[in-house]
Amino acid sequence: MNINFFFEVLIGGLLSGVMYALVALGFVLIYKASGVFNFAQGAMVFFAALTCVGLTEQFGLSLWLAIPLTMLVMVALGLAIERIVLRPLVNQPEITLFMATIGLTFFIEGLAQLLWGSQPHQLKLPIEDVPIEWLLEKYNIIVSQFDVIAALICALLVTGLALLFSKTKIGRALRAVADDHQAALAVGIPLQQIWGIVWAVAGFVALVAGLLWGARNGVQFALTFVALKALPVLILGGFTSVPGAIVGGLIIGASEKLAEVYIGPLVGGGIEGWFPYVLALLFLLVRPEGLFGEKIIRRI
Repeated sequence: MNINFFFEVLIGGLLSGVMYALVALGFVLIYKASGVFNFAQGAMVFFAALTCVGLTEQFGLSLWLAIPLTMLVMVALGLAIERIVLRPLVNQPEITLFMATIGLTFFIEGLAQLLWGSQPHQLKLPIEDVPIEWLLEKYNIIVSQFDVIAALICALLVTGLALLFSKTKIGRALRAVADDHQAALAVGIPLQQIWGIVWAVAGFVALVAGLLWGARNGVQFALTFVALKALPVLILGGFTSVPGAIVGGLIIGASEKLAEVYIGPLVGGGIEGWFPYVLALLFLLVRPEGLFGEKIIRRI
């Protein structure tokens, strides 16, 4: 086995894993605050990327102006979802909230295409997708400069959000809300305000994920499926853990690339798409709460 090639595949997988972790983080934030699995996160990623491209192509705005405008749109979208859709459903069964996010998925997908069209677009960020020269020359390892910078951006954002929700007053309020909604209300924590903040942050996370994945794979409807890749990440890391999203993303990213290269030829190839789900299924049998999730003890 060529050790350089192994590290090339491994590094590529880890870099992809950091981007998976960013998408998974959007799910974790909503789930921690409200106990709702936000099925619409993938649609929000698609909406963000398509809005940014639409502002540049249809209105002639520069990318540096389109990005902050799109950020405002995504924050407003997150706040509107919390205010109009989820706030009236407070204290409803979790399945009701989950079904609401499924409806939101189709609404957001349709709204994005109604506003900006359904054709694929190319999104160009000022990051070149070329091999890093010194790695190629010294170690004969091909690692994309775009993947490294994208992973650094994701890592900084994930770290910043982790610190925000672990070291600040908002973070402490979020943890209290996640533990017990009624108790949080009883001690004066503004539940609806916390939910609004979390949904706004989820909109911002969707923007960053949409820009990076859109630049990598093109801005098209398939971006909505990126969120599905976050499901194995959440299962491995735990639905309520920010560190779990990071570790789960790294595991899924590395394992899918290594499996495709070293196991794929033995089974006819094409396993990168489904191997993470098999890994997640096996993990569910051993530790259903995830590596960093809270174990639930049910009394019979």
